[in-house]
Amino acid sequence: MMYGRGACQLVKELSCSESGQLTAFNNDLFDRVIKECNAHHLELQSLMRKIQEEGLDIQTTRNADHYGAVIHHLSLVRNKRCLMAYVYNRAEIIQSLRWKVGPVLPQEIQKKLSYSEEEYFKNHSAALESYMSELELDLTVDMVPPKDPYIQVRVLDDIGEVLLSDQSSNLARHSMHFLKRTDAEQFISQGLMEELTG
Repeated sequence: MMYGRGACQLVKELSCSESGQLTAFNNDLFDRVIKECNAHHLELQSLMRKIQEEGLDIQTTRNADHYGAVIHHLSLVRNKRCLMAYVYNRAEIIQSLRWKVGPVLPQEIQKKLSYSEEEYFKNHSAALESYMSELELDLTVDMVPPKDPYIQVRVLDDIGEVLLSDQSSNLARHSMHFLKRTDAEQFISQGLMEELTG
């Protein structure tokens, strides 16, 4: 048996995928690597127990059981590192999705997540929402600082009377307004208005 092959495949899967893009979570391979870790752990415990039962000092003994235990220990550590790399890199991409697509993931991305990754996204999103509400500031509005806090917009669909941060406005269809970027951003992202440039 080749130890570590499955864990290596998980890491290769990460390196072959497009940067910042998620592939479907590989449950089968992930579970196989965890089973291999459990097997290494049991073998390691068995060999350590055998050395102790023979009355040998674990620190100084250098026999076949010792080297077998070292192989199982190093294989276990390597597999754990590969599993952590797989989970950590996917978690980083999932965190970045919150900033790119907002609090609700598109269905095609949700299908690629494991249950724990979905929960992680929900919890991360809730923590971010809580933090932003405490600050009374939407950190997701401008990822690049704007040159001007006000923008000119055209309303694409009748929104009606809206209370904005510094004024009340009737946002009727095809009307044009000069609004704070932070007020307009939510309507732009919903497709209800467009920013006029130039």
